[in-house]
Amino acid sequence: MRENTGLQPSPIARHKAFEKVWGTPPGWARLAAVNHNIVGKRFMLTALVFFTIGGLLAMLIRTQLASTESAFMDAEQYAQVFTMHGTVMMFLFAIPFFEGGAMYLLPKLLGTRDLAFPRMSAYGYWCYLFGGTILIAALIGGVAPDSGWFMYTPLSSNIFSPGINSDVWLLGITFVEISALSAAIEVIVSILKLRAAGMSLDKMPILAWYMLVVATMMLVGFPPLILGSVLLEVERAFGLPFFDPTRGGDPLLWQHLFWLFGHPEVYIIFLPAAGAISTILPVFAGTPLAGYRIIIAALVPMAFLSFGLWVHHMYTVGIPHVALSFFSAASAMVAVPTAIQIFAWLATISHGHPRFSIPMLHIFGFFFLFVIGGLTGVMLAMVPFDWQAHDTHFVVAHLHYVLVGGFVFPMLAAAYYWLPHISGRQPVQHLSKAAFWMVFIGFNVTFFMMHLTGLRGMPRRVFEYPPESGWETLNLISSMGSFVMTMGFALIALDFILLFRFGRRYHRNPWKAGTLEWAMPTPPPSYNFASLPSVERRADQLDPDRLGPALAAGEGYLGMPRDGRMELLAVDIASGRPDHVVRLPRQTFLPFATAVATGSFFLALLFKLYWMAPLALALVPALFLLWTGDTAEKEDLEDLDIGHGLALPPHMQAPHPPAWWAMLLALIADATAFISLLFGALFLWISAPNWPPAEILGVDPLPALVAAAVLVISAWTGHRAVQAGPGAASLLLLNMVCQLVAVGIFSWLLLLAWPQAQAHGAGASVFVVIAFAALHNSIGVVLASFGLFRISKGYVSRKRLLDLRIGQLWHGYSAAVGLTALAFPILLVALVGETPR
Repeated sequence: MRENTGLQPSPIARHKAFEKVWGTPPGWARLAAVNHNIVGKRFMLTALVFFTIGGLLAMLIRTQLASTESAFMDAEQYAQVFTMHGTVMMFLFAIPFFEGGAMYLLPKLLGTRDLAFPRMSAYGYWCYLFGGTILIAALIGGVAPDSGWFMYTPLSSNIFSPGINSDVWLLGITFVEISALSAAIEVIVSILKLRAAGMSLDKMPILAWYMLVVATMMLVGFPPLILGSVLLEVERAFGLPFFDPTRGGDPLLWQHLFWLFGHPEVYIIFLPAAGAISTILPVFAGTPLAGYRIIIAALVPMAFLSFGLWVHHMYTVGIPHVALSFFSAASAMVAVPTAIQIFAWLATISHGHPRFSIPMLHIFGFFFLFVIGGLTGVMLAMVPFDWQAHDTHFVVAHLHYVLVGGFVFPMLAAAYYWLPHISGRQPVQHLSKAAFWMVFIGFNVTFFMMHLTGLRGMPRRVFEYPPESGWETLNLISSMGSFVMTMGFALIALDFILLFRFGRRYHRNPWKAGTLEWAMPTPPPSYNFASLPSVERRADQLDPDRLGPALAAGEGYLGMPRDGRMELLAVDIASGRPDHVVRLPRQTFLPFATAVATGSFFLALLFKLYWMAPLALALVPALFLLWTGDTAEKEDLEDLDIGHGLALPPHMQAPHPPAWWAMLLALIADATAFISLLFGALFLWISAPNWPPAEILGVDPLPALVAAAVLVISAWTGHRAVQAGPGAASLLLLNMVCQLVAVGIFSWLLLLAWPQAQAHGAGASVFVVIAFAALHNSIGVVLASFGLFRISKGYVSRKRLLDLRIGQLWHGYSAAVGLTALAFPILLVALVGETPR
């Protein structure tokens, strides 16, 4: 069906036409669902299941600690329960829950129909589900991780954890983090490119700004953790001594890589909740958000400072005093942008006429708890106090005041605010207030006592304590409070069930909000908007009551389906001017199949079936390439009519469509991992014992020069291929040959480096850097051969250059990685003053 140029169909006819294209069939076809409404709700529901599991584990911990010398659990059981509680809450609940919320809400807030890469969202969900299931299955089987949710070495190394317990954490969390990285790229590209026409950056809803900053932090914050997990697993599986001090490694390297992720993660968790508050509070205050631009200006330095605080968790490991003073100052400075947001919220309340409802009750609970958590955070930022309170229950109390106060209470406010949108019903609220007070009081009784036990010297992670310690009464009170809090969460769950079952239906926009998600029917249709809006003012000061009927009548852009395709409007990043039409791929089982193949690779590594791992790994990119067929075109298309007299090119004919931006962002994340790897090697050179090594692999000049030459040629041919277009076959063939030569030389260097890789951390560093380059050039071979295939099938023309543009980015980047890998052994030899053999 093409754009209707005659009589406009009725809203009902328009709805049926869109639902035929965008809807998800019932039954087994739900496994093929890629719609952001379905995937976002799946993320949130699964995260709540994991939250329930984590909460039950917390109850086991509090039962164990309620009395002295408790026989409820032994040391091994407690270690597994303690580790899994932290792992579930941090990795399987908090981040996935806000990812799901962002997937569900962002297209609606931005005035579009879906995210940029619906299949990637679905793939990320299955990776999250399968990775989390591996961890929970290990817990049920009694082989759960038991080295703490931070997996410090050497406790998690082979000597102290010889079973598969640590492998479960390392491989399961890496599997889950694939989901987080894919979500980060999805969110960034969607916010930058898929907005309503006219929605410039300074008109975006405030939650979109928060999520843009958070996703960028995830993009550069998660790769160090993934790298650290890979290095530790390589040490456990193959003996490469990155963390073994007897062979030139250093356990502190793990702490640096972990906290390069771990401290920004606190802000990654807090900022979406703060974004929800900035969205909800003005609605119930009846006035626009105060300090919109100031809040945005505060978010960027807050994100930047969060990456300079990782040593905040390492004050007691022997860091030089000058470095301690720097990180202590940075830890205190991060309170400034946080305070700016809090004062903006208080100003919003003071300028308006607040309506006290259940969401506002949870927001006030947040204010109380987060301020206490912030004050104790400033205390812990001071080095002398941290030395006294480090690794005590005081730190546990601070962590929970910040994360529960800073995330759970705002998320409960958001749930009560947006559940009517999901369900089409308003809360019953018979249990809402009682549930809030039980959680609020139970939480404070539980964790305020931990401040006192911590100040009295009770260490973290102990499964029993002696009667003469004087901690039993405080621990018993704390445990009693935890059960009250748990009953409060159970009442909240019951309240939500009653909402879906008995909540009263309502007309559009029950809260009288000014954001676009309320300008659609609720529950929302699969396509969100029957026609896409145009925005002329800030997107939290609109009139959904007027916009909704107009968009349903087709008065916006892309008001009817075309050729059975799902279409979105892409805009210029800064101005919001319409730029091109994105044609999304159809629903498919491929994301599910690709996640299964990815999971097979991780399971093969977990069960030491190393012969099977390469087969599963090779299957993953093959399945990814199958994704591309649905949006391919063999003929150039005319500009597509979007309504209101405008016509735009399809994304395959645009110079920088969402897929191009996604590749660029993926390379940024990859570069972060590579830089972290180089940082790790240099850290070992500076700090690790047993340096310098007896010998370091040198690179013979001739093979190195050949490799450098073919890498430069591969980058040049990738660049020239875009200019040649459909005539680029010979260039891509030369590119493929060059990268194959580079892979061959790197493979030869890996064989030479293997003996030294097992003997010393320097050799292990050289080995992994070269392996990193070999892997990237191998992927480059795949992309070059795929470009040849697309040219041979007629999918590339002078206008349709997307495949070659994406290849150009990868070939240039992989060449840079390869050249750095060739230079790295030379640099390391120079640093340690050794002569290569």
